[in-house]
Amino acid sequence: MKSIFISGAAQGIGRAVAERFLAEGWMVGAYDIAPVEYEHEHLITGLIDVRSPESWSAALADFAAHTGGTIDVVDNNAGIIVAGNIADLSPEQVKRQIDINCTGVVLGAQAAKPYLKRGSQLVNMSSASATYGQPGIATYSASKFFVAGLTEGLSLEWARDGIRVVAIWPLWARTNLANNSAASIKRLGVNITPEEVAETIWKATHPNLLTRGRIHWTVSTADTVLFYARRLAPNRVARQITRLLAG
Repeated sequence: MKSIFISGAAQGIGRAVAERFLAEGWMVGAYDIAPVEYEHEHLITGLIDVRSPESWSAALADFAAHTGGTIDVVDNNAGIIVAGNIADLSPEQVKRQIDINCTGVVLGAQAAKPYLKRGSQLVNMSSASATYGQPGIATYSASKFFVAGLTEGLSLEWARDGIRVVAIWPLWARTNLANNSAASIKRLGVNITPEEVAETIWKATHPNLLTRGRIHWTVSTADTVLFYARRLAPNRVARQITRLLAG
């Protein structure tokens, strides 16, 4: 039985990913800082604080005890957002976002590596907010730039071991994360479901010959347009577009 470990799996996108892979007959490890309150015969649940290397080690070892010692996919899903102008955020709010969204992802990759065999995959959750820095959620946006860069670096670093590393780039999805005051929510809306993100993760981890080399995976038409337009547009154009959408 194939296996996937998911951080931040108590609700939202993490839960949707768990349910998508369970439906395909996978063994699923759903771990979160809050208790996971759903059940399935192939579901293993537990607690994890992604800011702690000891917590990562304990959670992965716990799940691997049910999988024969290896894991096919690790989904670095846990993340938080605190909206507001940077000058209005407390140092604790800034640090918590960076600790969970950046340090937590690196610690997850480090702890997961011994369990990832040739053919295994690491999935990191980036965001459409990483196409250009977003005002009002600058720390969160920057953390997703970090995730994108980390993914690219690891995709090269781990290629020699036969391990794929990909990043998922959704716009706002219908989760608690979207319950904030970011201007882009008002202008673009919240139109993606957690199930759509989960489906993209399923496709990203089951690529065909044409998509196997893809590192960055968008979810909807809107975030796909933003992703590729940013790569073609000069910085001053991207800045103006971002000002209109998120300023």
